Amino acid sequence: MASSAGPEDRDTEARSRPATRPLLLRIVTVVGSSASFYLLLSVVPAYAQSAPGGGSDKAGLVTGALMLATVAGELTAPWLAARCGFRVMLGAGLLLLGAPALALTVSQSMPCIVAVCLVRGLGFAFTLVAGGALTASLIPPELRGEGLALIGVMAGVPSLVGLPLGAWLALHTEYGPVCSVAALIALVSIAAVPGLPGPGSDVGWQQVPRRRTSELTGWC
Repeated sequence: MASSAGPEDRDTEARSRPATRPLLLRIVTVVGSSASFYLLLSVVPAYAQSAPGGGSDKAGLVTGALMLATVAGELTAPWLAARCGFRVMLGAGLLLLGAPALALTVSQSMPCIVAVCLVRGLGFAFTLVAGGALTASLIPPELRGEGLALIGVMAGVPSLVGLPLGAWLALHTEYGPVCSVAALIALVSIAAVPGLPGPGSDVGWQQVPRRRTSELTGWC
């Protein structure tokens, strides 16, 4: 028997559910970026500190490089996203966050570690800015509180688990496996990016904007 629900009924039903398919795919990328970033946040400084040679400030150097690149990436990401699109920026961010971590499995030189931190910092910034703009466009205004709360939880849990888990894994399995896992998490989550709506796509309550540089940094 055919459904008697009209377009307005289906639209009302869609508006009442914050966890739509595009938002669920966005959650996959949130978990992937957050888990990959925080899994190595405490591991890489310890890895650098255990590197042969150099002074005692190696941990601070790599942490500073990561933070500096993250801030720089957040400042440049809106300009780049306005030209490349949110999905491209999000996919690029996950790639930059994951792939460089594999270099840590083959080299413990300080130039390599610093370079990895710089690239991963940029990648994380791209996922925050471009992904945040996508999140805002996927949630109807009347459900924005619920939707953003859901995204916040999905981003917060990996950070709470990843920090101690990364240190524990490094202690019990060495640094190589932890770096490989962090890389794999980010790279696998790229598969969810093509399922996100592109510029001009209809998400059920509005079209995804082609350019929203003024809102790129306003959402998690």
